[in-house]
Amino acid sequence: GKINVSNPKVWIVIGISVAGIVILTETRRRRRRARKLEREDFGAFVDRFELLPFPQPPPPAARQLLSGLTFAIKDIFDVKDYVTGFGNPDWKRTHEAAGKTAVVVTTLLKNGATCIGKTVMDELAFGITGENMHYGTPINPQMPSHIPGGSSSGSAVAVASELVDFALGTDTIGCVRTPASFCGVLGFRPSHGVVSTIGVLPNSRSLDTVGWFA
Repeated sequence: GKINVSNPKVWIVIGISVAGIVILTETRRRRRRARKLEREDFGAFVDRFELLPFPQPPPPAARQLLSGLTFAIKDIFDVKDYVTGFGNPDWKRTHEAAGKTAVVVTTLLKNGATCIGKTVMDELAFGITGENMHYGTPINPQMPSHIPGGSSSGSAVAVASELVDFALGTDTIGCVRTPASFCGVLGFRPSHGVVSTIGVLPNSRSLDTVGWFA
């Protein structure tokens, strides 16, 4: 029979059908990508390196509190001799390597932890989804076809996939708490100003807070 194209119900059915096809295709694409990245690092890291902890105190002094633990840091924290990329390759290309390591990272190294790399984030921390068109979107280990949340997406994924024991992020309007809830891990945002932001690229100084995942 003939289809009456002037009937709005016909266009509703067509619209729903097209939307369903798009959603199904995107879900399958994300699942295929997730299976590939699961064999690597879930797409969590933008740079891999190793910052060893400060020397342990000699006996009979107690071991450092974080001895033996590994952590990752969002690509917003300075590390000496590395360019802080801010989630954007153009930013990274046009800026110099940091002269000093961020205070909070140094504090963790002094307490025995080992840093193993920098993680993917939303560009310039302007986002809450965790997606990055340049470095790829980290795969949410709990729900691979869903976004990980951001902007500290890579740090949350690194912890959720057990690649590290804990990770650092920054929280301005939820950039630690959101990916933590999406990826099923603990995300903590301390009170503003409690943790030093020296050596952390600013997004909004009156709101920026260093937080962590575990």
